[in-house]
Amino acid sequence: MTQEYDLALQQYATQTENWVKQVIMKYNICPFARREVERASIRYAVIDESALKTVLNALIEECIYLDKHPDVETTLFILPRGFEGFYPYLDLVDIATDLLFEQGYEGQYQLASFHPDYCFEGEPQDSAANYTNRSPYPTLHIIREASMELALANYADPESIPERNIAFAERKGSAFFMQLLAHCQKH
Repeated sequence: MTQEYDLALQQYATQTENWVKQVIMKYNICPFARREVERASIRYAVIDESALKTVLNALIEECIYLDKHPDVETTLFILPRGFEGFYPYLDLVDIATDLLFEQGYEGQYQLASFHPDYCFEGEPQDSAANYTNRSPYPTLHIIREASMELALANYADPESIPERNIAFAERKGSAFFMQLLAHCQKH
């Protein structure tokens, strides 16, 4: 469920959608993605802003949109510019999470984070494990908590998902994932 954008912005949504289909869904990184892709219930929102206050306002507007559109399961909130550095991006994630709480969205929405340079604490930058959270562009994934709780309750051993993904990433290696991400950005 991609919003309509001019061609310059549409590429970010299209490339992120490619990543969801060709990496996340195809390799079962998120076992819940296939259902939402098939239902076309993922919204790809490109935020062409870099000022923190403007981005945070857009995040709350996206939560309001989700409030009004229960048929949209989740939003990938794509930030193509302004948050290319991983550590400033992590600051944004922390501030955005606090903002959701302040705006009364605790228990309703949660954020997952994806970034082209994602690096788990304690992992080397070039570790293949980091690719489980690497995306074409800095992206906040706005998740409906009730839906996530239901999905997790119906999934055997959800705690094993991160370990399974890391093991898969390490088997495939960084070069494999770099090629996948590059391919998503070509189409």
